[in-house]
Amino acid sequence: MPPKGRAHAHDSSSSRESRTALRICPLCEATCGLTLTIEGTRVTGARGDRDDVFSRGFICPKGASFGGLDADPDRLRTPLVRKDGALQEASWSEAFDAIASALPALTEQHGQQSVGVVLGNPNVHTMAGALYPPTLLATLRTRAFFTASTLDQMPKHVSSGLLFGDPNAIPVPDIDRTDHLLLLGANPLESNGSLCTAPDFPGRLKALRRRGGTLTVVDPRRTRTARLADRHVAIRPGADALLLAALTHVLLEEKLTDPGTLADHLEGLDEVADSVREFTPEAVAEACDVDASTIRTIARELAAAPTAAVYGRIGSCTVAHGTLASWLVDVLNILTGNLDRPGGALFPLSATARAPRPAAPGKGFALGRWASRVSGHPEAKGELPVAALAEEIETPGDDRIRALIVLAANPVLSAPDGDRLDRALAGLDFMVSVDPYLNETSRHAHVVLPPPPPSQSAHFDFAFNALAVRNQVRYTRPAVPLDDGLLDESEILARLVLAVSGMRGADRSAVAAVDAMIIDRVLAKAVADPLSPVHGRTPAELAAALTGRTGPERRLDLMLRLGPYGEGFGADPDGLTLDRRLAHPHGIDLGPLRPRVPQVLATRSGRIELLPAAIAADLPRLRSALADRPGADSLVLVGRRHLRSNNSWMHNVASLGGGSNVCTLQMHPADAARLGLADGTPATITAAGGALTDPVEITEGIRAGVVSLPHGWGHDRPGTRTSVASAAPGVNVNQLLDGTLLDPLSGTAVLNGIPVAVAPSTSPGH
Repeated sequence: MPPKGRAHAHDSSSSRESRTALRICPLCEATCGLTLTIEGTRVTGARGDRDDVFSRGFICPKGASFGGLDADPDRLRTPLVRKDGALQEASWSEAFDAIASALPALTEQHGQQSVGVVLGNPNVHTMAGALYPPTLLATLRTRAFFTASTLDQMPKHVSSGLLFGDPNAIPVPDIDRTDHLLLLGANPLESNGSLCTAPDFPGRLKALRRRGGTLTVVDPRRTRTARLADRHVAIRPGADALLLAALTHVLLEEKLTDPGTLADHLEGLDEVADSVREFTPEAVAEACDVDASTIRTIARELAAAPTAAVYGRIGSCTVAHGTLASWLVDVLNILTGNLDRPGGALFPLSATARAPRPAAPGKGFALGRWASRVSGHPEAKGELPVAALAEEIETPGDDRIRALIVLAANPVLSAPDGDRLDRALAGLDFMVSVDPYLNETSRHAHVVLPPPPPSQSAHFDFAFNALAVRNQVRYTRPAVPLDDGLLDESEILARLVLAVSGMRGADRSAVAAVDAMIIDRVLAKAVADPLSPVHGRTPAELAAALTGRTGPERRLDLMLRLGPYGEGFGADPDGLTLDRRLAHPHGIDLGPLRPRVPQVLATRSGRIELLPAAIAADLPRLRSALADRPGADSLVLVGRRHLRSNNSWMHNVASLGGGSNVCTLQMHPADAARLGLADGTPATITAAGGALTDPVEITEGIRAGVVSLPHGWGHDRPGTRTSVASAAPGVNVNQLLDGTLLDPLSGTAVLNGIPVAVAPSTSPGH
């Protein structure tokens, strides 16, 4: 009898077996469980897995389109190698040998910093994308490292690193138990959540309202999330840090603070009070366009709520004061006693995290350990700003980037001034792209390595389980066998590691050696650690106990065994292993989030450092923003996301196009009337990076003085193979940016609150 949820049927007319298989959705941060319907080796349907321990059957349009994305005919199925100036189909061996011939010779001649690495968001949606890039970077020994984080969440990593000593210690709102949620710059009803992994975010917010809780949304647009809220505050874009500083001021001025059990773990409370003294509600009101009485009311409600959480996301990160806003979010949670308590904001504990250790001072977090070659941008979390990539390629001199390895990234569309980056990529000596599509970035590659469709890949969420609103562990093996001629993504990345070190003709045994080497290193460190449950044992003995069909599965088994819920290779017979996980096909619930302070702290003091020096040094810049007074007729630009889209990489799925998922310039009726624009007519948008023409969408859902273009569009460049996306290309909003505006602490590009000019256009819109 087949296990529950895996009923089988046989289609005698076609001799194809119709069956179902479980799969964790890899298409956004919600990580919902799916039940796929499969005929032969083709996914013909997807629905929510009602027995999934985390998502409980929830599914969004992206998940429902899984089969369409999986079978997209534009997906590359063989490697491409550039010959005589053109990309041509090649064998895997030919592709890896081309890399092995080019990159070691280039680094020998020009040094290791001449090779850059770019990681895109899809890497954190795959198992291989989490497991192999660290080894690739260690092999290359380059500091020319760029990721999508500096276009998104790096301010939160930096603020967490400075406050808690660990840039990955990011508290998430306990939305299932909170009484009051203050949400800034986030639209989870469209995005499904970000840096807060919560399947069915809409349902969780509605449940908050049903149990008598309060939802306040701060956003210049009246989004679907804002329409659900008790209060919508239509702030002026970019002013989030000013508003948060004023809320902090009110709590301190009116003596509404109560850190509770955190009080013994804080330092710098008096300094914080001094730092926000000037940010009175009256002082920030005009710059925020939020009246002082509303600010005081929000602060008092936050303090009075039995439990509360403040949560800020991309709208408050990708602005001029993104790190300060991210810092103040946690300062508010701390001052109200809501950090690290149920119903507030807590630190998740994933099954593959390091097992908890006794509280002790750590190494802390440092910024600017090195800087970019051209403009001197300080590194953050080992990364340089993506906005600086073009100049690092173009500018002559020692350590100029001459070769690039791009893993699932499309910075020509996602980074500022894609036209400049487009030209820079064309001038590289060598470029490798790991990508299923020939897109606006990968079209410049000398070698393109395509991973298989998601149905043919195993899945475990290393990153998102560390941000989940409930601790759980889920893993799904490939739903269908790997097609002939394709390589598993783990094998692709392992062979890439070998190729960049000069190894030619690596076979499967050589690839297995990469995983074995990593396992041996982890075990050698574990057995030497007096606090480890395997201290004093031998790595060979422990490695022999690992199970799993593949190297990645053995590595997952290792992490589960040594993790906070693991059996520790026999130390806890009831603990977690891969086999125990596989015995529960719908996942294992590990319980609600629990307090983790002080064990989670890794600052040098062993305490929460409320006013780090880097933050204090940046506060004068925020004080100067108190004087900002936009003109009566000025316009600023913000981005937006659609429920049926995820950056640039899902626009080629026909079933997700149309409806609300279109590229239009949203504008308030008053602004449209003033500028002589009608709904659907083309408008020209001009900013520091250039000009675009796009049709106008007049809506009451955006405040006056603000216009909005969605992110990830602009699929109109030659040489790509994305037929659906190219048929409705839209415009690239990031082309309006020249790349000079960055949050100085995190190096994150300022993508929101950009001054623009809008006028009627005689050119046709996209």
